[in-house]
Amino acid sequence: MTLPEIDVFAGVKPVEARFTLDEARLSAWMRQNVEGFDGPMTMAQFKGGQSNPTYQLTTPGAVYVLRRKPPGVLLPSAHAVDREFKVISALHAEEFPVARPYALCTDDTVIGSMFYIMAKVDGRILWDGALPNHTPDQRRAIYMAQVATLAQLHSLDYAAIGLGDYGRPGNYFARQVDRWTRQYEASKTVSIPEMDALIAWLPRTLPQDDQTSIVHGDFRLDNMVLHADQPRVLAVLDWELSTLGSPLADITYFLTNWVAPEGAGAGRAAFGHLDAAALGIPSIEEMAREYCRLTGRADLPNLDWYFAYNLFRLAAIFQGIAGRVRDGTAASSQASDYGARAGAAGRAAWAFAKSAGV
Repeated sequence: MTLPEIDVFAGVKPVEARFTLDEARLSAWMRQNVEGFDGPMTMAQFKGGQSNPTYQLTTPGAVYVLRRKPPGVLLPSAHAVDREFKVISALHAEEFPVARPYALCTDDTVIGSMFYIMAKVDGRILWDGALPNHTPDQRRAIYMAQVATLAQLHSLDYAAIGLGDYGRPGNYFARQVDRWTRQYEASKTVSIPEMDALIAWLPRTLPQDDQTSIVHGDFRLDNMVLHADQPRVLAVLDWELSTLGSPLADITYFLTNWVAPEGAGAGRAAFGHLDAAALGIPSIEEMAREYCRLTGRADLPNLDWYFAYNLFRLAAIFQGIAGRVRDGTAASSQASDYGARAGAAGRAAWAFAKSAGV
């Protein structure tokens, strides 16, 4: 990714007209609900993110982040910022690396939709999975820190930290395939034959859930804040897709970055078209061994099936973004590219399905 491309996503910009907020109403609400808040406040919108509009709120004493449900007609179950707030509140109490949560607002009259406030975590957000401007040793250390963080998440006792009702244990992949099939069909803009084939194939070949944990749902490089000069994760961001489910979904989604063709993976974090070994990035096999060591698993079985599933899921997400462009609710000016990416991800998913044994 070139620097101009990264600039499209990194940092903040003036708030888009369609996402403007009533600053006076918001400030009044924050004075009542956010500990230590004191204005005046200036507001900007983060460039990155395709789903929930996200804002930087700057005051003389602190910088906050606001995540809101977008206005307009939305797909069922999407943009559940109240669930994001619940999970980061539980994880923050356990000293898992997330931003400090301050308050949730379910009153749509304040800014027009539900939102929550959290602290802004200072550090590095790295957008390019190839980690340009890093040495091979630095790349290796960053990727090992990521897999250690994911293993830490999956090792938490979700019931003991108050998340026993955060999802339904069991039948995770069956429910996910059904969910993403429905969302794909609801937002379909063009026909993708490979997606039709996957919709028939995936339910027939579902693996058994052997474990339940908190799953992040979108665990990748640019959804975390790293320490300014250490290979240490300070905060995992964007919990919109989190739930209780199979930890294999998270770790294999993360590993999809190693194999996804260009344009088919999870955005800028994917590097399947590059020589990872030459960059110093650990191999899939090494990452799998480290994850299994940290979590006590014996192995990660049948990766081709999981890669097919994860790319199918990405295709459905990309199609959803394209559908929001059609409906006028997409949060990013880059969202219009996602129709083509849905097709690329669907074709890549079907290739892995054939490798897994159609």
